[in-house]
Amino acid sequence: MSSPHRPFSIRRRGVLPGFGLTLGYTVFYVGLLVLLPLFAMVLKASTQGLGAFWHAVSDERALAAYWLSFTTALAGAGINAVFGVVVAWVLSRYTFPGKSLLDALVDLPFALPTAVAGIALTAVYSENALVGGALMSMGVKVAFTQLGIIFALTFIGIPFVVRTVQPVLEELDTDVEEAAALLGAGRWATFRRVILPSLVPAILTGFALAFARALGEYGSVVFISGNMPMKTEIAPLLIVTKLEQYDYAGATAIATVMLGASFLLLFGINLLQRWARRAEA
Repeated sequence: MSSPHRPFSIRRRGVLPGFGLTLGYTVFYVGLLVLLPLFAMVLKASTQGLGAFWHAVSDERALAAYWLSFTTALAGAGINAVFGVVVAWVLSRYTFPGKSLLDALVDLPFALPTAVAGIALTAVYSENALVGGALMSMGVKVAFTQLGIIFALTFIGIPFVVRTVQPVLEELDTDVEEAAALLGAGRWATFRRVILPSLVPAILTGFALAFARALGEYGSVVFISGNMPMKTEIAPLLIVTKLEQYDYAGATAIATVMLGASFLLLFGINLLQRWARRAEA
């Protein structure tokens, strides 16, 4: 009796070694560089006891630092969610002299050391500077205020929105916009009903990335904020201050709270990206 026919299949070889080896290396790499330091920090915070931990994270100065960090990060990300879309629109839809330079400048906050950004912003918006002096004459003080913190966080966060929205705009079919115009829709109606629904997932993802980046920012804020406790002191600065005072337990406790917030943000970003992929499908 002849054996049943079995289709012949060729197993495609991957460029990298097998699944087991690459997965093991990935787990080892992530565990050594990411999980192990974070676990050590949480372990250090847990050694002080629940009462001491709660006192450190719920102190009036810590609560003020949390509030300032979250509100200014939210404001900076919100500003970028609006004006970042405008910048992405210009870069993806128009051709003009200097476009390549403008496109490169968008990525400057990625490459520029944050301390340099903070010094530059302070030099521009301080009371003795040209721009800062002009704003001060109109009653608007930027440097060493919460407004200055928002300026710094907006500066470091704009690439996240632009680089998230720009590819989506470039892939949109302009025929749909032309069809809407032929049917009598105005520019605002076309943008609101045709273009914006396709951009919403990318805008939300860019907003979340900018917010997460701003929440942990230190270098560009420490110079322009003034670092006044209860007024312009952000949570990362409070952590560094406690470390300088050898209060390692208090520093790790506050850092654990910020770590938890970061994990929640990353979880939200993953949900947004999953939703975006489903919307595209």
